[in-house]
Amino acid sequence: MTRKNFLQTTGVATLAALTDTVRAAETSYWPDGSRLVISVAMQFEAGGQPDNAESPFPPMKGGVKDLAAETWYAYGYEEGIPRMLNLWDEFQIRVTSFMVGSAVDKNPALAKEIVRRGHEAAAHGRNWSSQYDLSYEEEKKFIADGVASVRRATGITPVGYNANWLHRGENTLPILQELGFRYHIDDLSRDEPFTVDVKGKKFGVVPYTLRCNDILLVEGRHFSADQFLQQLKMEFDQLYAEGAHRRRMMNISFHDRIGGTPQMVQAARLFFRYALKHKGVRFMRKDEVAGVVGV
Repeated sequence: MTRKNFLQTTGVATLAALTDTVRAAETSYWPDGSRLVISVAMQFEAGGQPDNAESPFPPMKGGVKDLAAETWYAYGYEEGIPRMLNLWDEFQIRVTSFMVGSAVDKNPALAKEIVRRGHEAAAHGRNWSSQYDLSYEEEKKFIADGVASVRRATGITPVGYNANWLHRGENTLPILQELGFRYHIDDLSRDEPFTVDVKGKKFGVVPYTLRCNDILLVEGRHFSADQFLQQLKMEFDQLYAEGAHRRRMMNISFHDRIGGTPQMVQAARLFFRYALKHKGVRFMRKDEVAGVVGV
């Protein structure tokens, strides 16, 4: 190979490498220079469940009211959320709380306290029922009623939404946009925020995950707290490594009556200590994450 050919070949390779670097920076850089963003959700659902809602207990026969299950849910607002609020304060972490409207109606002071401590109040429907099979106007009212409950209790109008079991319908995003929402989380497709087009306008997606969700992994029946901690660490390690080259976000979801139990709060505490030993780790509310993608 001649010197000229060598320079030409090397120059092309160098230009390609630089182009890849610039492209990666443009598509995956957090504005504040963070390497990995962790976004925590705290589901405020307890108190809004229907009679004989799903629980760790076998179903009652003959439609008899499951009083044991009711106490399991009550733990969420009596113990779980207050304990998690103290944990967030300990680490100066701000989270997003997806609030079921009927749960907020039952415990408005708790919803107000969540916001007073600097956390985001987001919407999680009027109650524990599906919305995907409702008409446009019925679904709009279902969402708006939940928003009204949150606003009455906290003075905040939610801009983020989470459907029951992520089951949104074909009309959900247009309705959310019409009601002034900026983002939703009912999407599992990526490990970074992005936008979708809804009637010619950008709408934010702050993806969810089932891998770091206490209701699926723990709930007294599946993972133990130490297994959940190990799951979080493994998820973090992989995303942190990828964060050197592209935008990465880790999502963790805690439910009031599960994530707020003593051993789960201790597992979360140990994970936060582990994560914060790494340079460039930042915790963000989901409305802040949505702002990164311009919505």
